[in-house]
Amino acid sequence: MADKVRLGFVGCGDIAEAHMKALAKNLHAETVAFCDIRLKRAEEVSNQYGPAHALAFDDAKVMFRKVDLDAVFFCLPPFAHGAEVHAVRRTIPFFVEKPINLYIDQARRIAESVEKKKLLTSVGYMNRYRKGVNKVRGLLKEDPPILILGGWIGGTPHPGPEGGILTWWIRKEESGGQFHEQVTHTVDLARFLCGEVSEVYSYPARNINKTVPANYDIEDASVVNLKFVNGAVGSLWASCSADAGGGGVALTIYTNKTTALFTGWEHTLRLLREEAEPEEIPGEPDIFSIEDAAFVEAVRKGDPSGVMCSYSDGLKTIEVTLAANKSMDIGRPIKIRQSL
Repeated sequence: MADKVRLGFVGCGDIAEAHMKALAKNLHAETVAFCDIRLKRAEEVSNQYGPAHALAFDDAKVMFRKVDLDAVFFCLPPFAHGAEVHAVRRTIPFFVEKPINLYIDQARRIAESVEKKKLLTSVGYMNRYRKGVNKVRGLLKEDPPILILGGWIGGTPHPGPEGGILTWWIRKEESGGQFHEQVTHTVDLARFLCGEVSEVYSYPARNINKTVPANYDIEDASVVNLKFVNGAVGSLWASCSADAGGGGVALTIYTNKTTALFTGWEHTLRLLREEAEPEEIPGEPDIFSIEDAAFVEAVRKGDPSGVMCSYSDGLKTIEVTLAANKSMDIGRPIKIRQSL
């Protein structure tokens, strides 16, 4: 078993830095290679989070050729994926931030290659690691879900630094829109807790918000209705136009004997059960450290059992979010293809 896992990063933006901060505290991890299309950015984070011998690149192919790595983190915008094939070819375990892709056919090809090589992978659906989430998952095995409601409500996005998230997040052809890029967390959590989705039917709200930045073409809001394989139904929503506040992140699951109310980015749980006192389980603020430690340990031991979401599992989540996008465009329900 290796004492330290030698890591590389492809993509060095804000979400990558959240992982770098967590990994810098992990005694079994050492980040030795940093790659970003903005070489200056790769050099900045290399100097901040890497050892003296760490290297910075602006070409992933070159990084893989020049550095011996035990594992790689891919932290890329939805439209920019594909570099994962370099890790697959070299049989290097990898972690990929959500959503795993914008292009379903490319994601399926990568998933097939991963499965053929039995490659260890992890996807950044960090809420699967939360104590409250796993308590509810256990309860739902005996008390199945009936109704699922939730989503992400926020304000109008405003321009930030060049090269920052808003250069691509507000473009549907690059982010896939708010439901695909952000509410993917809620979709994945609904899948993790309540089982697979069989059908979606979506309604978009477009061009109502007149305060949006230039080049903005994602939905102002959307509502996505879901049918689950086990018979449950749900409705998830997205909005990035509620400037007066009062929104946030939420997921509520109703069963016959249980109501699970998750709120906030940390997914603090308020649990109501028939004939029991209400219970509250706070969400973990250090969830990136927990998620990243599970991946590092899996790589060290060659044992994926501690990883909560594989690449193939992450593929099933984008099957739902991309089907929701298609339903918005054609105005009809979409059946979900069950991959792998």
